Amino acid sequence: MISLVEKQEIILSHFREGKSQWEIHRRTGIDRKTIRKYIREYEKKKRQLLNSQEEDKELIADIISAPKYDSSNRIRRKLTDEIIERIHFFLKENEIKKATGRSKQQKKKIDIYEALIEEGYDISYPTVCTYIRENCKQTKEAYIRQEYQLGEVCEFDWGYVNLIIDGKPKSLQMAAFASAKGNYRYARLYHNQRMEHFLDVHVKFFNQVEGVYQTVVYDNMKVAVKRFVSKTEKDPTEDLLKLSLYYGFRYRFCNACSGNEKGHVERSIEYIRRKVFSKRDTFKNLDEANEYLQEVLVKLNDRITEYNDGKSPRDILEEEKPYLLELMPSYDTARTTELRVNKYSVISIDENKYSVPDDLVGKFVFVKIYPETIFVYHHNKLIAQHNRNYGTHTWNIKIEHYIKTIKKKPGSLHSSTAMRQMNPTLQTIYNKYYTENPKDFIDLLELIGQKGLEKVESVIKELEKLSPIGINTEKIKMLCNRNKDEEKIIHQERATQIEEHSKLILSHYGNLLKGSCVAFHKEAKII
Repeated sequence: MISLVEKQEIILSHFREGKSQWEIHRRTGIDRKTIRKYIREYEKKKRQLLNSQEEDKELIADIISAPKYDSSNRIRRKLTDEIIERIHFFLKENEIKKATGRSKQQKKKIDIYEALIEEGYDISYPTVCTYIRENCKQTKEAYIRQEYQLGEVCEFDWGYVNLIIDGKPKSLQMAAFASAKGNYRYARLYHNQRMEHFLDVHVKFFNQVEGVYQTVVYDNMKVAVKRFVSKTEKDPTEDLLKLSLYYGFRYRFCNACSGNEKGHVERSIEYIRRKVFSKRDTFKNLDEANEYLQEVLVKLNDRITEYNDGKSPRDILEEEKPYLLELMPSYDTARTTELRVNKYSVISIDENKYSVPDDLVGKFVFVKIYPETIFVYHHNKLIAQHNRNYGTHTWNIKIEHYIKTIKKKPGSLHSSTAMRQMNPTLQTIYNKYYTENPKDFIDLLELIGQKGLEKVESVIKELEKLSPIGINTEKIKMLCNRNKDEEKIIHQERATQIEEHSKLILSHYGNLLKGSCVAFHKEAKII
């Protein structure tokens, strides 16, 4: 196909310069049939235009248009009706996925092409792209600009951040809020998107802004949406219902695959991630990363923006505060569940194990799971507390939970997981004084439960000064149970005994030294 420039060259050379078709062919190298075709077309359309009484814009456009082939009658050699049917099947499949909240699993053009090849069809990727582009055009969506009232709407969303924590790469979840009116931003990092983190970030955000927005907008996240009733109707989770009931805010869900309906927070995720962590992405622990995040957010919220009439997001937040709902005392953010204690006297939470007292094996316990702490209850009584572990398949064991079992099986203590995770101070005491008598060590653990580790440790240090070899639980118990008056009497008696014993020894030496005039029952100075 010749270009528009070549078409112009043919027309001008023939009609203005009077060159023959043969001369044009020799100069340009274009086939004489092609030259003859464009000369005849031009003559015909020019004649029609001159003879027309009205201005024919279509004819004018046709004269000056670039050359093109008429491919309407061309027979498709590879893009058969069967392949077209399969392409439409995949496109229909995409529409179903989009309508049911699975938009991120739709097939792109390259995926449709690869699926056709796997099914044995002989087709090229450009052919598939061209057909989809020309025959499956979709009308672009129009958007309506929104105007928000003070204190009316805020938006919530999750996003991921890749950081280096304690020298190891870690993918963390960032929960973020953004106010619709002033774009005030709040964010916090968590290990995952569990319910306790969802609740925790709400409480922290409401406490920071000193109030509650009248409506909170969410997408179709599983911590907010329990199930899809229809394409536009969703049932909220019980925890979201309780949270909204407690604070008094209304909630609204976006339509499927419509992130633009909460565009403030959608942009905020990318904005915060870039502004905060593009400069620094290495931290000792999650707490340090969160502290740094809050420091930078303060600066970002203090920036003056032109579209807010020269006000910062914090300035607009101050204007919104009188319109916010009254702040309630902090909501209990725990995720609660009931779990059965297995034969190892542990419960399983997010694939990690946590110990409970061994007399609860086979029984159900009530668990409150917070972002950093786990509390375990039985019959409304707190029976265990653990620091939250975000590893995989870890065992979090406290040896005091196994005292009854180890009393029956003292030989199991030495190589147990409980022993390996025991307090380092206790491990040192065990290795120094109890390796040959583990049953006596269990009695010491019971004593620690009553008196505390600090008290027992101080008593052991005192005994080490007197007799480092003869330390046992009975002596430790005796010293722990004495009162202060008894302690003074014991110290006085001990001092008197030492003094009398020393005088006796010196008297024996005096008898051995003939002619000595030193009275050993009095003070003596030895030089």
